[in-house]
Amino acid sequence: MTAPVIVDTNVVVAGLLTVDAQAPTARILDGMLAAAFAYVVSSELLAEYRDVLSRPKLRKLHGLSADEIETVLTELALHAIVLTAAPAPPAPDSGDQHLWGLLAARNDLVLVTGDARLLESNDWPQRVHSPRQWLEATHD
Repeated sequence: MTAPVIVDTNVVVAGLLTVDAQAPTARILDGMLAAAFAYVVSSELLAEYRDVLSRPKLRKLHGLSADEIETVLTELALHAIVLTAAPAPPAPDSGDQHLWGLLAARNDLVLVTGDARLLESNDWPQRVHSPRQWLEATHD
């Protein structure tokens, strides 16, 4: 069984925007919606998903209505393990501190992100992966 995963907002957004159903981000988002693997959210991370998906520029790209965004978020929340972030070392980007806090909440969690600063950080060795790395390590 694979470790529960924290899916960064950029992965969810990219999964919605890609036209390639086999793209790692699409496979991860589809897996979340199908409850194919364990994943973690917090109320802060769900709020970030909502905020980013509701931005006018992104809404034009993904084409979802406000109600459709809420449906996706509800499905994601229904299948998730909901945690509260714990105190953590400073994240490479202060806007991502909640992700570091989730990693600090449990030692078995892995973060999947497309954020280069997070991927290059040495704060959580072996616990921060790109979508492709994570899929190759767990599903291929």
